[in-house]
Amino acid sequence: MRTDPRPHARAPGHRVLARWLLGAEWRSHRGRALVAIATIALGVALGYAVQLINGAAFNEFSAATRSLSGEADLQVRGAQPFVDEAIYPRLANEPGVSLASPVLAFDVAVRERNSALPMLGIDVFQASRITPDLIGVPAPDRQLDTLASDAVFLSAAAQQWLNVKTGDHVTFLNGTSSVRLRVAGGLVRTRPGQRLAVMDIAAAQWRFGKVGKLSRVDVRLERGVDRQRFKHDLQARLGNMWVIAEARDTDSRTDRLSRAYRINMNVLALVALFTGAFLVFSTQALGVVRRRAQFAMLRVLGLTRTQLMRQILVEGALLGLIGSLCGLALGYAMASAVLHLFGSDLGGGYFPGVQPRANFQPLASAVFLVLGVAVAVLGSMAPALDAARARPAVALKAGAEEGALARLATPWPALGCLLAAAVLTRLPPWFDAPIAGYLAVALLLVGGIALMPRVTAFIFGIASRVCAMRRHPGVTGTLALARLANAPGQASIAMGGVLSSFALIVAMAIMVASFRVSVDDWLMHLLSADLYVRATSAGNSGDAGGLRPDEQARIAALPGIRRAAFARSTHLTLDPARPDVAVLARDIDAADPGATLQMTGTVLAPSAFRAEEIPVWVSEAMVDIYGYKAGQRVHLPLGEAGQVFVVAGVWRDYARQSGAIQMRLADYRRLSGDTNATDVAVSVERGVSVEHVIDELRTLPFGAALQMSQPGEIRARTLMIFDRSFAVTYLLEAVAIVIGLFGVAATFSAQTLARAREFGMLRHVGATRAQILGIFASEGGLLTACGIAFGFALGFAISLILVFVVNPQSFHWSMSLHVPWTILNTVALVMLILSCSTAVVAGRGAVSVDALRAVKEDW
Repeated sequence: MRTDPRPHARAPGHRVLARWLLGAEWRSHRGRALVAIATIALGVALGYAVQLINGAAFNEFSAATRSLSGEADLQVRGAQPFVDEAIYPRLANEPGVSLASPVLAFDVAVRERNSALPMLGIDVFQASRITPDLIGVPAPDRQLDTLASDAVFLSAAAQQWLNVKTGDHVTFLNGTSSVRLRVAGGLVRTRPGQRLAVMDIAAAQWRFGKVGKLSRVDVRLERGVDRQRFKHDLQARLGNMWVIAEARDTDSRTDRLSRAYRINMNVLALVALFTGAFLVFSTQALGVVRRRAQFAMLRVLGLTRTQLMRQILVEGALLGLIGSLCGLALGYAMASAVLHLFGSDLGGGYFPGVQPRANFQPLASAVFLVLGVAVAVLGSMAPALDAARARPAVALKAGAEEGALARLATPWPALGCLLAAAVLTRLPPWFDAPIAGYLAVALLLVGGIALMPRVTAFIFGIASRVCAMRRHPGVTGTLALARLANAPGQASIAMGGVLSSFALIVAMAIMVASFRVSVDDWLMHLLSADLYVRATSAGNSGDAGGLRPDEQARIAALPGIRRAAFARSTHLTLDPARPDVAVLARDIDAADPGATLQMTGTVLAPSAFRAEEIPVWVSEAMVDIYGYKAGQRVHLPLGEAGQVFVVAGVWRDYARQSGAIQMRLADYRRLSGDTNATDVAVSVERGVSVEHVIDELRTLPFGAALQMSQPGEIRARTLMIFDRSFAVTYLLEAVAIVIGLFGVAATFSAQTLARAREFGMLRHVGATRAQILGIFASEGGLLTACGIAFGFALGFAISLILVFVVNPQSFHWSMSLHVPWTILNTVALVMLILSCSTAVVAGRGAVSVDALRAVKEDW
């Protein structure tokens, strides 16, 4: 049988040729390859680090939360923080229930500690069968400490945080009084970093003023009982005043709590990856243009179109592969450093009390590796197609470089992207996330960049004709404009780098400035008192402790205080799969709620609802999440089951994205019977200093248990947290500037080779080196100025999507638009100066080539 050895002989030769071409290109232009690799590595590193940080924190926090449920099938708890303990025997005797374990859960405060400590009161006999990990471990000779009224068991992290050991005493705050307990030992098992205190439930009820109250009952069902049917029937019997949750509901609550934050952080990381893809495109496109004659010669010698296209795509894929591998290593190092130094929340504050570690995630690693390679291949696709389609005879001729980019001037794909982006901005969120909004931003950016060749030709064509009509046109300006007008493809690639980077800078700067100014205005409206006082033991939820009525009276009677407005904060559970909704009770004038709250939209007057109806004012998140709207009658699990509440208006709340309800303090006290207060807004009399009132408050018997802050301190602390949360966006703005400059440098350095004959001819007809460098500076300045102008327009359009679509759908609050003109003008000026300088530095190679050698080759 005859065999043809030629296919087997040709394949190794093709591989050798591919390696030779790749090695020669990278050796000749290491800088551009390294820049493209570094950009892709940065995008992959940011995304991978965010995924590792949030994934580790989420998993650890979820595991810590699930450990509190143990082996319970269901958790039955009231919609309010504390319920009557009579529910426990009822559930214990419910048909189908194998075991019921009562739990009292609340936060306690410790002096000189910034955060609260979770406290659990358990029945050790029942909990040992459902939540055995929460059982205290007493000393061998003091086994009855698990039932002692003065004993508390602390997890290892809590002991370390409080700097105590077994046998020491800890003083907790219950309202304004103190509860001194003995550390009787540790717990059987807790998650690393999980702070937790456990004591006997009867002792906890007595010592912390919760006699007759429970938080929840953990239920284990008998074998063979249908969990879903039991849950449905029990919920129907108990009504909406009770919430029945499963383990999956806990995971859902944790996921929803931080989902928007995690998505936004990942999208910001993908922005860097997108700019890396564009830099790969510009690098490959300019490389293809510069090597057009080489590729044509290879085609003449027998290289097929498929092989040529594969060669270019392999070059791009290798850029993406090396960049992705470097990015994965850098991202893992970044995640480990952030988790070790700054904690797990990146400033979001969603995962307190856990100490996660960055662990290698195979699936996430594979996804980001593929993503990095994919964007590099996509960036190489258009140059590869063009190189494969080029006719060798035409490509061998000098001056045909611009024809290689002619297809980029087709406007229809760009217009299609812009139209699709406009349609996507009108769509609602998908899976509680602004997916359509982010797609609109991506399409708007792609469409704007794709439209640049046509815009460049139009703008510089007009400018060139206007310059030619002048009586004494300048040589440098005339040549620069003529080049840009007649080679819009290459010009648009250089301008595209500036356009994309400046558009992202504008969009993020406007979004951050709008958010920051809106938060500042909101704080100025909200903080209308002279001093704000809070009971230390109230914690974030306000469910433990507070100021008793007699203590409130003593504060109001202090000399120098003109008015003391008391408030009570608590929370309600409306959906077991969603985070709790905050309830804020304070003095509100129903006729003018805007004096206290920052209202949005329609506000109902008192005449619009009946006397037996109770007005409430809900945050914007309640509108998006639960569908509340002004004038709607709703039933809340507060007071009697048949109580009707009317939504009297919607207010803006930047502090709680899970929803909040404001109501009058008198209504809350009448419905709940709770007369304690957690916060006081103090207005001082004229001529009396705030410092004097603070000193008076310190002299009260319970003064040591009060936290006092002036409006300026609260505002400064809030804005500091805000700036820390948006530190990543500031980093990406700096990265965008660098990428824009790299794009300009890559373009002009490639043109120094592609235009060597052009500059050699200019030297022959009398142009000096300074004039040629002036042409480069003029082209760089004109391109950058045009890119900045259109980048601002594109960035402003993107910022509108971020401000009015993405942020409301992500965090459920609105904001006003603010443009930081000073910052943007400064950045534009810096980019303009640096771009001109970069173009000149990159163009120095054009004047270093001997004029005779530059033109000696035959066109």
